[in-house]
Amino acid sequence: MTGSTEENWAELMLRVRDLQDEAAFAALFEHFAPRIKGFLMRSGSTGALAEEVAQDVMATVWHKAHLFDPARASVATWVFTIARNRRIDALRKQRRPEPEDLGWGPEPEPDQADVMELQQETERLAEAIAQLPPKQRELIQRAYFGELSHSEIAAETGLPLGTIKSRIRLALDRLRQAMS
Repeated sequence: MTGSTEENWAELMLRVRDLQDEAAFAALFEHFAPRIKGFLMRSGSTGALAEEVAQDVMATVWHKAHLFDPARASVATWVFTIARNRRIDALRKQRRPEPEDLGWGPEPEPDQADVMELQQETERLAEAIAQLPPKQRELIQRAYFGELSHSEIAAETGLPLGTIKSRIRLALDRLRQAMS
């Protein structure tokens, strides 16, 4: 295939997607792999990391070709989005701290005074929540015990988002006062 127009790349990508055409993939690889590596190196990656990530990106292009939709993105956009995401993953992996040495054996028993204090604080919190007006208590329970976002609560209850936020803010103020 001569030329490097987007239509040619889309045609090759569709052949990879629909027919698992290895020759089409080889042409895509030949074009995009060096550009991905250059992109990664300009972004601060070492040559070795850029090469590794570029290989990973192209393997992903092959394995995930069925997800390519020319109506949503060009081939270059799709490929470089994968490259960008792989670069972010690689950076996160590099910055991940080494795990601390794990102790062997059972955890030491917690101090009984700490256990009692935590138990009393939990009881005080339960009492303070019980004292909230019913509308505020329900929203606190949904937000913190049901782990719902404010938007999800608004969708479930039909209440305006501003009302949800105001009631939760008032309830949290009351709980802070009760706990101090």
